[in-house]
Amino acid sequence: MKSLESIVSRGLDKLPNQFAETARVWMFGLFKVPMLFWLRPYVLELNDERCRVKIDLNRRSRNHLGSMYFGALAAGADCAGGLMAMALIQKSGKPVALSFKDFKANFLKRADGATVFICEDGPQIQELVAKTLESGERENLTVKVKAVCPEKYGDEVLVEFELTLSLKLKSKAA
Repeated sequence: MKSLESIVSRGLDKLPNQFAETARVWMFGLFKVPMLFWLRPYVLELNDERCRVKIDLNRRSRNHLGSMYFGALAAGADCAGGLMAMALIQKSGKPVALSFKDFKANFLKRADGATVFICEDGPQIQELVAKTLESGERENLTVKVKAVCPEKYGDEVLVEFELTLSLKLKSKAA
């Protein structure tokens, strides 16, 4: 019997890429990471080179100072840094566990508007996934994500993130 997740995922392939990827993130959030479902990030761009994800500043993502809450910023960076790897893993059909080994952030300015998280490490992430599939061992890569509020500050970087993406081929016994 096919899982609801796989049936819906195949149906999403008929939508334009931006909508399909956003729906996949929301579904992943619904079934695996409720914080992502709660925040409702939008995938603006996902290709071999980069990923751009937007989180609106609203009641769900705002802190008591009117800017984006630290947890929402972390979730946006996680999403932008991991989506390319998730897509490549899914395409491979292999059972690969994805996690983040560490997380560093440099807060330069408050994110007080809709925030876009940008990761441009696509080629390195592709190499990491290929290396993981070939070696079967845990492989790590530090990816960089930047956060901007284009409607308020243009391309000015508000937060710089470094996350170590950790991939490992799952054993059949697990």
